[in-house]
Amino acid sequence: MQPAIFIARLAGPLFVVIGIGILLNGAVYSAMITEAVHSPTLIYFSGLSALLPGLAILNVHRTWTADWRVIITIFGWLLVIGGVIRIVLPQTTASLAGTIYSGAALPVVAVISIVLGAFLSFQGYRPANK
Repeated sequence: MQPAIFIARLAGPLFVVIGIGILLNGAVYSAMITEAVHSPTLIYFSGLSALLPGLAILNVHRTWTADWRVIITIFGWLLVIGGVIRIVLPQTTASLAGTIYSGAALPVVAVISIVLGAFLSFQGYRPANK
């Protein structure tokens, strides 16, 4: 199995579930984000939790092609960059996260997550990939 298909099969359903969770429990997610941005320890560990899978993705898949697989590469780079920023600049992360993930932005993030997750799930699990 190609690495892109394997990663799409993992990330796709995860994004769909997270997006649905945000839509159904927006207040809870907003409270979690508020709590997390006030904890340097959580910011640091979220940086580690982003950096590791980002590096893993880039180690097995760095394809800059003009098809859906480039989403996996971009996702890997976003995880690496996000992880490094959280580890190196935790205060900046706290102030940006508090602004970006305000209550009004959460539904938009949820819909984007669901759409992206559905697309990756389709690409990973379509019959041609058996």
